[in-house]
Amino acid sequence: ERPDFAEICEKHGIKFIGPSAESMRKMADKSAARKTMIENDVPVIPGTDVIKTPEEIKEFAHDVGYPVILKAVAGGGGKGMRIVNNDEEVETNLELCQTEAKSFFGNSDIYVEKYLINPRHIEIQILADSYGNVVHLGERDCSIQRRHQKLIEEAPSSAVDENRSEEHTSELQS
Repeated sequence: ERPDFAEICEKHGIKFIGPSAESMRKMADKSAARKTMIENDVPVIPGTDVIKTPEEIKEFAHDVGYPVILKAVAGGGGKGMRIVNNDEEVETNLELCQTEAKSFFGNSDIYVEKYLINPRHIEIQILADSYGNVVHLGERDCSIQRRHQKLIEEAPSSAVDENRSEEHTSELQS
């Protein structure tokens, strides 16, 4: 998660196993990451670009319905996030979220997403090399959280059905 480290490795002829520094920088800005995902036809939760005013939040919330979640563009680790349940909570939560984002990340920019109640947080780690070989390490469930931070990872996930077949596995590799 440190693009500078990946660049140092490259500069010294060390093969870094992980995403490129450029990819890490793109994904560090959550708003830019959303745009990249959308441009590549990856499904994303309904959301916004960077917002500046309470009115923008209310307009989005009226379109998708409450609750919504305010998120720090530079966020991570469960920091810089506030759930908003109605118009009356918008201004206070925007102010708190911007202050926390500035304090933790040095950037007060915020974006908004539809808040999903009781979602499953399923991750699949995929490894690929520069020769076109791709493997996945199966799924893990990271849904047990406190303050938007994972507490436990369960692998394989008990939330995913037992129908894990070679057919589905090969789809990932093609």
